[in-house]
Amino acid sequence: MGKSTCLCFLKLLLCCFCYGHSAYAQQPAAANAPAQADSLTQANTDTLPQERFLLLDSLDYRFFGDGNFTQGNVSRSLLVTRAEIILSGPVLSIATNPRFSYGKQNGVLAERDTYVDLFVDVFKKKKTYVFGLATMEISHLRGIDLRQLAGAGIGYRLLQTERNTLTLTNAIIHESTDFSERPTLVTQRNSLRIKGSHAFLERKMRFKHITFVQPSLSDFSNLRWNTLLSLELPLAKWVAIRASFTNSYESEVEASRKNNDSNITFGVSLGNLL
Repeated sequence: MGKSTCLCFLKLLLCCFCYGHSAYAQQPAAANAPAQADSLTQANTDTLPQERFLLLDSLDYRFFGDGNFTQGNVSRSLLVTRAEIILSGPVLSIATNPRFSYGKQNGVLAERDTYVDLFVDVFKKKKTYVFGLATMEISHLRGIDLRQLAGAGIGYRLLQTERNTLTLTNAIIHESTDFSERPTLVTQRNSLRIKGSHAFLERKMRFKHITFVQPSLSDFSNLRWNTLLSLELPLAKWVAIRASFTNSYESEVEASRKNNDSNITFGVSLGNLL
């Protein structure tokens, strides 16, 4: 009797507990009760998208195709392809200006030249900045099997407006030139560069120029310079027709080469770099 009574009492307690729990679960939540966050739908603060610092965040580029062709007593053809590619960020700017030229005179190969450079500028958006550079050049025109140089220097913004820019840079470079016939020439140079861009007639005309003057530090008679002038007429946002003039001089050349060379070419440019 006692055991059956205890068993019945336990069954009654179990039924009351189950009923009470069911009734509580069916009660509506209070209007002012705070909603419980669902751990599956609540975003983890560690996984929220955060603003990231990008070392390089913009790309500007232009591609050029220039040429000059003549027929007659002297038949000459010259094709020049160039590019300007700039990767920029808050701190660094990386630029390269590769160039390839191919030319014949009276059917004989005169030019098959390749030039590649790399400039790394630090804090270029400031008025004064520092940079490093490296270039490689192969020139059939001047009898150069391989020229390599590398160095570092300081740049200064002389002018920076919406329509006009002008920068002056100076670097100390180490240069090695392997000629086809004469011995290899190794020297250190001071490299002075002036670079500018100017827009006229409400941006309907652009004039750009860049000049390098590079005397040897051990022998100032060992001198190189190079100038590129270009006049551009934009046809659309990304397209412009252009005329270019280049002049280069080297005091140390092969015996069969001349010191000075000049070219005038006409062509077109494509890209978003103004």
